[in-house]
Amino acid sequence: MQHVVDAARVFFDHLADVDVRPLLVAVALHIVKTACTSRAWRNVIAAAYPAERVRWRSIYAAYLSGVGVNAIVPARGGDVLRLYIAHRAVPTATYTTLASTYLVMSIFDSLLGLAVLAYALTLGVLPNLPSLPHLPGFDFEWLLRHNVVRSVVIVLLIVALTALAVWIHARVSDFRTRVGQAFRVMRPVRRYLRKVAFWQACDWGLRFATIWFFLAAFHVPQSAENVLLVQVTQSLATLAPVTPGGVGTEQAFIVYVFRGTVSKTRLLAFSVGMRVTITAVNVVLGFLAIFFTLRTFRFRSHVDTAARARDDPAG
Repeated sequence: MQHVVDAARVFFDHLADVDVRPLLVAVALHIVKTACTSRAWRNVIAAAYPAERVRWRSIYAAYLSGVGVNAIVPARGGDVLRLYIAHRAVPTATYTTLASTYLVMSIFDSLLGLAVLAYALTLGVLPNLPSLPHLPGFDFEWLLRHNVVRSVVIVLLIVALTALAVWIHARVSDFRTRVGQAFRVMRPVRRYLRKVAFWQACDWGLRFATIWFFLAAFHVPQSAENVLLVQVTQSLATLAPVTPGGVGTEQAFIVYVFRGTVSKTRLLAFSVGMRVTITAVNVVLGFLAIFFTLRTFRFRSHVDTAARARDDPAG
């Protein structure tokens, strides 16, 4: 945590040096990126439920809500809210099918992410496994340094996965049907490419463009290689985000990857500045979406009220 505080202090020390024009362009590109991602998700849901009218604006609100909560809550807690609001938009949908749409969305993202990671590996700039615990600010530093705790965590994960497998096996027929619904958009493949992969390709293009302008805003050298390396550090930091957005781990990776080429203070100012800006945008958009969708910021209260209304429709 101290490393995160130090990084934030560096960012505020360099705040006056930020070029506002490319910063505003980066923010605008990021907002357009969220629209592209939500469009792809909406198309997956619409293909799963062809008889339903799936409004893009409703799914966009669900997506923004999840992104906004994920920006401030660790372990991707916003995904639960995203599914809840999407279910309100498509009441006949099941949570199993809606959750399975994440798998469909992950196909393209995983392929692109692996391609970018493979490129970074060819450059030899990423830290190896033994060096991870020694990276300052790395979220999992304490876990990797304590063998007993690490072993307990692994055992608990195995038990949880085993329990999940047993639960799925007991409901295998119904589970397969509902998961299969989420993959309907992939038949024929042309539909998947046109309605999902196209929008996700736009998403990735806008990710790269956003990073390009953030580099300019914080006076870090702009190049295709630097853009790809920043994307890799962001992806690695959010694989298992124990902090909101993987903050801390992202700064640790970016300082390591760019070591010797850009000063540490400038890197920290850039990394924290980009994370703070994107987080602020996500939170504002997300909570506006929550308010206009649920008419309240109190998610638990809304769920309890909706449950009482279902149990007592006459009341």
